[in-house]
Formats: sequence, C-alpha cells, structure tokens
Amino acid sequence: MNGEKEADNGYGTPELYEIRLKGHLNDRWADWFEGFSFIRESDGTTILSGAVADQAALHGLLRKVRDLGLPLISVIQMNPKQESSRENN
Repeated sequence: MNGEKEADNGYGTPELYEIRLKGHLNDRWADWFEGFSFIRESDGTTILSGAVADQAALHGLLRKVRDLGLPLISVIQMNPKQESSRENN
C-alpha cells in the first residue's frame, strides 16, 4: 500500500446547473463556456446550462461570468429529472 487515499468528497458524478444572466450572449462565447448550452430568452436574459464537475469548477465558471460583466441573476442546481422535463417542453 502506497499510503495514498482516494478523496471521498461526494462528487461522484457532475452536477447540472442553470445559470441565468441579464443580457444576451452570442455564439462566439460558446468555446469559452465549452459544454454548456445557451438559451436566449425573450426577456433579455441568457440561460447557460450544463454539467459542472465539482465546486471548484463551478467557481471557475462563475469567474468567467463575472469577467463578462453581465449581471448574474441566478444559479440553480438542477436534478436530472428537471433537465429532461425542460428539454421536452
């Protein structure tokens, strides 16, 4: 045994998040938010949705949002059932 332990941090699978921003992001930001989908709402907001590996990755994503200068409206952790019902509507 080499003395190394596997971290048991409860992050076995990525969590799904929905991040709502005031303003519309255009498609040129897709590479910066790789793996996230954009939904531009008629009320002038953008919803980013996708999987986040852990809290550190979430904070990195929120730093990117901050760097854009768009106001953050909400961050919601979704469960897979909410995500699939949203896609079906």
